[in-house]
Amino acid sequence: MDTSLITQKLREGIWVVIKLGGPMLVLSMAVGVLVAIFQAVTQIHEQTLGFILKLTVIILVLLVGGGWMMETLLDYTRGIFELMATR
Repeated sequence: MDTSLITQKLREGIWVVIKLGGPMLVLSMAVGVLVAIFQAVTQIHEQTLGFILKLTVIILVLLVGGGWMMETLLDYTRGIFELMATR
């Protein structure tokens, strides 16, 4: 294996991680900001409110995009195993 192939596979792996984790992180961050603004306006400082809403958003993202996420991860894994089998 040469260095350029390993570097390419590592970059591809980082991109897969960003594609899989990005939507959950961005949406949970947006919910966190909205909850923080709501809590600041209403002076309700309940910690479980933000946690439950973020957890709900993450579960919904996993339910909606879980199949796509699994296929993306499986494609990357198959590519790695095929590369290992040919070398």
